[in-house]
Amino acid sequence: TAGLILLLSSQAAYSDAIIEGQRMHPVQAKDGMVVTSHFLATQSAQHVLKNGGNAIDAAVTAAFSLAVTQPRSGNIGGGGFMLISSEKTDNVVAIDYREKAPGQATVDMFLDDKGDADSNISRYSHLAAGVPGTVAGLAMALDDYGTISLKQAMAPAIQLAEEGFIVTPRFSDGLKNKEKMLKKWESSRKIFYKADGTYYEPGDLFIQKDL
Repeated sequence: TAGLILLLSSQAAYSDAIIEGQRMHPVQAKDGMVVTSHFLATQSAQHVLKNGGNAIDAAVTAAFSLAVTQPRSGNIGGGGFMLISSEKTDNVVAIDYREKAPGQATVDMFLDDKGDADSNISRYSHLAAGVPGTVAGLAMALDDYGTISLKQAMAPAIQLAEEGFIVTPRFSDGLKNKEKMLKKWESSRKIFYKADGTYYEPGDLFIQKDL
């Protein structure tokens, strides 16, 4: 999933860095490190590792948490890839869970009346939607290489969606930058903006019970 890097060699001594709009010196850790694009996802993955979970358990947990806290970094409506390697073998496993075209997609569905490609159709219309693969891919990784249940991996994300999280500057700026697109539809307008149309600012509580 975009925005997620998880490295693990053995056990104990985990460390994290919270970087929000500023340069910081690299953080060092002896045995493992979790790096994501949102500190709450990082913390959820660290918790898994500290409680005996493996790297795949932590990666899947972080990915679901990112779907709530930083949706631009991967979400359950999209897809992705995962590479899994083991220090005990020379094998590297690749899981491809990119979204696929719907069953009724056609070769000319993104062409305009003149037969030219129309990026507005391929990027911003309902026809642009693919069949998501994220949940299936993360569940497969967990089933084949993890040690915890899907329920356990999703628990932090569910809590963050139901109880909310504090908006960061990056999250707020992203919604402001995409305002024109997101406010075109009532479904996204009512989620990502306040009832009076104003922005969620840093420090506000953001709740997504439907998610």
